[in-house]
Amino acid sequence: MLDVSKESVVRMTDKEIIIQLYRDENIAMVQKNLSRLLSRLNEILAPTMKLTHMTGYVQSKLEWIDQIQNEEMQYFASKEDTIKAIQIEGNRASLIGQNQVQARIWGGGTHTWRLQMQMFYEKKNGDWVISAQKASTY
Repeated sequence: MLDVSKESVVRMTDKEIIIQLYRDENIAMVQKNLSRLLSRLNEILAPTMKLTHMTGYVQSKLEWIDQIQNEEMQYFASKEDTIKAIQIEGNRASLIGQNQVQARIWGGGTHTWRLQMQMFYEKKNGDWVISAQKASTY
């Protein structure tokens, strides 16, 4: 029998957690199981999260999730190119992630965008959540 004590459990660093949250969001966006997608996004996004699209449109968490659910925004694939500019200061953090995202947005055709996401995080009650996002291209 394997003896696993509390001391042997590997804990993720804050840096590893914020990177994983970025990756989890990208995985969740292309998730074909809608209930899992919605559950994971609801878990990792702060209730007040705002997403600023590359058009400048600012969207609330609930509106973004609703548009994914109603297939106004469909994400098909996401391939990570790089993660950079990670900053952690107390209970706030940020990073810049660059992914090639294949999607159909607001009735347009399916395209692959080279999306750069500036991600902002807050640590609340000991847990990191995504508090804001700003999309651009690279």
